[in-house]
Amino acid sequence: MGIDVRLPIGLMFTVFGAMMTVYGAFGSQAIYFRSLGVNINMTWGIVMLAFGAVMLLLGWRGHRRADSVAARIATDRHNRSSRSH
Repeated sequence: MGIDVRLPIGLMFTVFGAMMTVYGAFGSQAIYFRSLGVNINMTWGIVMLAFGAVMLLLGWRGHRRADSVAARIATDRHNRSSRSH
């Protein structure tokens, strides 16, 4: 099986989302004057953080599922070869 791209993408979005959320929470609030007081950095940081967490969860789940399928195939091959002898 190939590399699951959900893990690095999830990690990237989680890290960048956390950075943007922290910057939005602790940065200067004066920069949001142009956006009518809406803290864009914190809002999109939270969105990116949530998306990254979902991607990491799905990648981790897919990795576990692939491992269990591979173990089941190996067990079946072992059982078939032991029956033929």
